[in-house]
Amino acid sequence: QVQFVESGGGLVQPGGSLRLSCAASGSIFRLYDMGWYRQAPGKQRELVAGITSGGSTNYPDSAKGRFTISRDNAKNTVYLQIDSLEPEDTAVYYCSRALVSALGTWTPFGSWGQGTQVTVSS
Repeated sequence: QVQFVESGGGLVQPGGSLRLSCAASGSIFRLYDMGWYRQAPGKQRELVAGITSGGSTNYPDSAKGRFTISRDNAKNTVYLQIDSLEPEDTAVYYCSRALVSALGTWTPFGSWGQGTQVTVSS
């Protein structure tokens, strides 16, 4: 089973940027559609960005413009660039394999990593 290790989080001031990384084990990572999700205290986990095995990207309306997902299959890694960070972005960020439905929903599938904490505060 593929495992994921997220990194790159930290404490950042509003307006700053972060690049999160998700390293995957296993040689079939390149076949997976992948998603970045986040969970803020007291809230449900939500999708912030998705990328298909072919490199097509998907963002919910709330994440368009500030979040950029990318992948490097040679490194078994998916990235999340977050710009113009806001206090509301404070959350634990996770990556996961995703199942994409015909209706365009991105459902996490399989195991989660430990996540990486992003805290936006002055």
